[in-house]
Amino acid sequence: MNQLLVGYARVSTEQQDLTAQRNSLAALGVGDDRIYVDHGLTGTNRDRPGLRLALAACHSGDTLVVTKLDRLARSLPDARDILDELTPDPRPRATRRERSRPARQAARRARGSST
Repeated sequence: MNQLLVGYARVSTEQQDLTAQRNSLAALGVGDDRIYVDHGLTGTNRDRPGLRLALAACHSGDTLVVTKLDRLARSLPDARDILDELTPDPRPRATRRERSRPARQAARRARGSST
């Protein structure tokens, strides 16, 4: 199976231009037909059609490429949710989250054992 580069670009306002992001993605090897965009949508809005299409275009072994992390997600929890969508895991979502937070688990156990 061929591994593909899938690009995603976003600007928050209608006045902003996607050209610099598109050029950067092309320079990184992403084909123009594999670049998905959202124009005039903030990063806090997860209902972004371009992002939805980019995630759907990614298959096992593919790479999602963005020029800057803030074009993809506005917070660490948001980035984590997107990563969860890209890496399917048969375990329930809560179990995946707990796996990624061992320090928090240890703190909970410590508090529980001291009472």
